[in-house]
Amino acid sequence: MKKTAFLIYYLSAAILISCTKNTTNGHEWVDLGLPSGTKWATCNVGASTPESYGDYFAWGEIEKKDIYNINTYKYGFSYNQLTKYCTDTLYGLDGFADNQTILKLTDDAAHAAWGGNWRMPTAAEWKELYQYCEWIWITLNGINGYKVKSKINGNSIFLLATGFYFNGSLYGAGNCANYWSSSIDTEYPFGAACIGFEADSVIIGESWYRFWGYSVRPVCE
Repeated sequence: MKKTAFLIYYLSAAILISCTKNTTNGHEWVDLGLPSGTKWATCNVGASTPESYGDYFAWGEIEKKDIYNINTYKYGFSYNQLTKYCTDTLYGLDGFADNQTILKLTDDAAHAAWGGNWRMPTAAEWKELYQYCEWIWITLNGINGYKVKSKINGNSIFLLATGFYFNGSLYGAGNCANYWSSSIDTEYPFGAACIGFEADSVIIGESWYRFWGYSVRPVCE
């Protein structure tokens, strides 16, 4: 009887543990207690562990590629010839402007890769993450990056120093990183908002060229 009772208890505990793991569409997320209720993924798109770099994407593209520059960018032929996501006719091809400021899910690398309600964070959500978390530079299993720890509930995620791609080369891996938001730079639409960091600084809401290859950390609601 004691052995049977122990087995029932053990199985019940195992079921409880498996149920409390937070996943959506097979991908794990962490509740940082943020006011918006946004949940942050534990891994980058293309990665299977928190300390794996994952894939790199140009803004608005959903496929990784070998070369990241203006000539390979899907939505523009030059800095003033945008064909999608343009808020100023000076930057659009033949005066084009669609005034779209947030990526559609069809152009969202996080949603394309993970499905469900996964998507790229907005610029405002990156700002919220910075405001309500401590950012602590650490080395996890030999990989540099920031432990982003909630000031509200103590939960945390790890953002790796993944570097970035330009042309066909990876720069800055282990020392710095850029992560895309889903928000365009409305004043300079050939740029999109991102977070950039290195060991001694974190810059929220900076804008950079959409054709560079940056990392993507998904969120869900």
